[in-house]
Amino acid sequence: MSEHDLQTVRTGVQCDIAETAVVGEPSGKSDAKTLIGDDATIRGGTIVYTDVVIGDDFSTGHHALVRGGTTVGDDVLVGSHAVLDGDLEIGSHVSCQTGVYLPPETTVGDNVFLGPHAVVTNDPYPVRPTSELVGATIESDVSVGANATILPGVTVGEGSFVAAGAVVTEDVPAETLAVGSPASHEPLPEELQGGNRLR
Repeated sequence: MSEHDLQTVRTGVQCDIAETAVVGEPSGKSDAKTLIGDDATIRGGTIVYTDVVIGDDFSTGHHALVRGGTTVGDDVLVGSHAVLDGDLEIGSHVSCQTGVYLPPETTVGDNVFLGPHAVVTNDPYPVRPTSELVGATIESDVSVGANATILPGVTVGEGSFVAAGAVVTEDVPAETLAVGSPASHEPLPEELQGGNRLR
C-alpha cells in the first residue's frame, strides 16, 4: 500500500489482502476512511472504497465491489463479482454469493443467505424524473434463492424464504415462502423453518 493508502485504510490483525485488490479507493468524501476488522480475506480484483466500515472475519471472492457508505457486520462473505453498491447496511453472519447485487438504501439483517445472482432493486421507475430511490429491507434469518429479484421498498420478513427465480413485488410476512413471478406467499414448509445456520 502507498503512504496515502496507509492514511485512509485501517485493518485489524491477521488480514490477508491480495496484491491485486484495491482497498481505500477514494469515495469522493474528504477524510473518509476504510475500516476493516480482524481476520479479513480480500481476494484479487476486489475493490473496497473509503467511507466503508467492515467488522471481523470479512471475506470476499474475486472481483467483488464494496462502495462508499457501506457498513458491514462480522462474519460476512461477499462472493466473486458481487456488488455492494454503497450507502447500505449489512448485519453479521451474512453470505452474499457470486454475482449478488445490493443497491443503495438496502438494509440486510443478521444470518441472511443471498444465493447466486440474487438482485435487490431500489428504483421504482428507472431513470424517470419522478422516481426516487426506495431501499428494500431483508430481515434476519432470511434465505433468498439464486436469481431471485426483490423490488424497491419491499420488506422480506424475518425467517422467510424467497425461492430461486422469484420476483418479489410486495412485502413478505415473517416465516413465509415467496415463490413465483410475481411471487405469491405460501406457508413455510417444515424443512425451511428454524432460521439459518451461517455462524
